[in-house]
Amino acid sequence: MSATVSNSTSGPIVGSGDFRYRVAVGWPRMPAGMDFVEVAAVATDSQGRVYVFNRGKHPVAVFTSDGEFLLAWGKETIVRAHGLMIGPNDAVYCVDDFDHTVKKFTTDGKLLQTLGVRGRPSDTGATSIDYRTIKYSGGPFNYPTDLAIAPNGDLFITDGYGNARVHRFSPDGKLLHSWGEPGAGPGQFHVPHGIAIDTTGIVYVADRENGRVQLFSTEGKYITSWNNLARPSEVFIDRDSIVYVVELGYRAGMWPGTVAPTPDATGGRLSIFNLRGELLARWGGGENPTEPGDFFTPHDVWVDARGDIYVSEVTMSAGGNRGLVARDCHCLQKFVRVK
Repeated sequence: MSATVSNSTSGPIVGSGDFRYRVAVGWPRMPAGMDFVEVAAVATDSQGRVYVFNRGKHPVAVFTSDGEFLLAWGKETIVRAHGLMIGPNDAVYCVDDFDHTVKKFTTDGKLLQTLGVRGRPSDTGATSIDYRTIKYSGGPFNYPTDLAIAPNGDLFITDGYGNARVHRFSPDGKLLHSWGEPGAGPGQFHVPHGIAIDTTGIVYVADRENGRVQLFSTEGKYITSWNNLARPSEVFIDRDSIVYVVELGYRAGMWPGTVAPTPDATGGRLSIFNLRGELLARWGGGENPTEPGDFFTPHDVWVDARGDIYVSEVTMSAGGNRGLVARDCHCLQKFVRVK
């Protein structure tokens, strides 16, 4: 459903129809000595600044939309980057999976709030980050993964690798309720990995290892599922109610025994849907995931106010350290909307 048109001066064009983008090759411009290692998540604030949540020595690196470096912070407070959300007031929410916490910061890195107990996972019977060791659902948190903010300000957090739940908190950090349990049925999860909420309050959960996005009310009532996805990692809904889903695919980051259900689901890709779950555009999944515009391990997606897309990848932990992809494979790409 997509096409790629070569353009050697400023990157290829990807996508199709009304959703065509030019790859911003060379974005961002890295300062000397900085190495992302890999990028778990990316987000933009109300000023258009881009926050790159990475697994290098400076976990939160901030750039202009043009790719100029501004500042970095988080090395004293972040154990391992996973999920990222910018609130309406530009509060920066960092989901720290290895610390079993969610932390709220100012834009320059001042810690404002911590949800969960640092370094202490909840009891789910899990013995590792492998979701298959979970015996039962538990409270917050056991390797949490992502966060979304409802129109009324409530926080919805997916929890995650060592749990199988969605937790709802009030803005001041009070746990309101939770739902979900291990499994493949409606309302059950095998790695609830990403989450988004539309303007009507419907909650979209990327149920990664079940290959679907599940839709719920804010009270946790199951509505429906979008199935036949290639291990969806994250969901983003833009101001026009267009839904962007990054799919990890079946080439990287897999537990033993995981197999692709169809040949076209092998590589990582980005899929764009309307609210009815109808596919509008898709690209990625090629034979060479290091090519500009393709993906090895797409992990997070964000769309800024201009309609440009940012996709982050966890290239090293999902296979780069084992030689499955070149170490210089991109871990962050920007796609500029073609008008």
